[in-house]
Amino acid sequence: MEPGELCRAVEAGRAAASKLGLRVEDAVVVHNSDRVALRLVPCGVLARVAPLGHVTDSEFEVEVARRLVDVDAPVAELEPRVDPRVHVRDPFAMSLWTYYEPVESVIAPADYADALLLLHAALRRIDLDAPHFTDRVAGALGVVNDRERSPELSDSDRELLGETLDGLSAAIGAERAGEQLLHGEPHPGNLLNTRRGPLFVDLATCCRGPIEFDLAHAPEEVAQHYAGVDQDLIHRCRALNWAMFSAWRWRRDDQMPDRERWRVEGLDQVRAALERCAPG
Repeated sequence: MEPGELCRAVEAGRAAASKLGLRVEDAVVVHNSDRVALRLVPCGVLARVAPLGHVTDSEFEVEVARRLVDVDAPVAELEPRVDPRVHVRDPFAMSLWTYYEPVESVIAPADYADALLLLHAALRRIDLDAPHFTDRVAGALGVVNDRERSPELSDSDRELLGETLDGLSAAIGAERAGEQLLHGEPHPGNLLNTRRGPLFVDLATCCRGPIEFDLAHAPEEVAQHYAGVDQDLIHRCRALNWAMFSAWRWRRDDQMPDRERWRVEGLDQVRAALERCAPG
């Protein structure tokens, strides 16, 4: 969020939590992108505050979390002292979560894989209407194909991203046997190391697809500890994921910190991932 909107979001988060009976003396910005994560003290709550345009995503995330907690999935829990729903305080939508003190040690690849195995098992136990991963790819492709939404993307890079998104999405999505509910973006930034063990966050990206789509977001070593996966499919999913990531960075209104660096890095990663997918 831009500074002015960020200040309003922080105040909305503080005010809404206080109105719900939580003691709030300060709000510390933990993460700032299209939505902001706030640590509210001393009540020990994490508030996720988003513009009202994201209210549907916020409600979906809360529903996913509720169902996964019921089946003991390794995910962050909603704050138990308030109703498990999205709280609206114009012009923002806010969800409240338990705040977990981070553990500084690095999550080992085997532990990362175990957490993902447990999450996938839990996701198979819930019934949820979620989009297919190809729907998310279509959203990224829409950005690439619309010059008004991505005016700074060069013609050659637009062609690279367009062909990668379209071609790999069609190839990977053609065979739907064995697909299931996924986290959608279980990258290291969405896996917290806590005293309870690794916990996944940011559940609004939940979608349907092959488990390799999730594994392609994790460090490469993780897949070596996840039995029965298709390594070639992981390589293709990784190229697809980098193409989606890169497409979002070229949106005119993208607000990811250090966006310029990630624009270059994203395109480089797409090219490197495609080379690994090449035959021979």
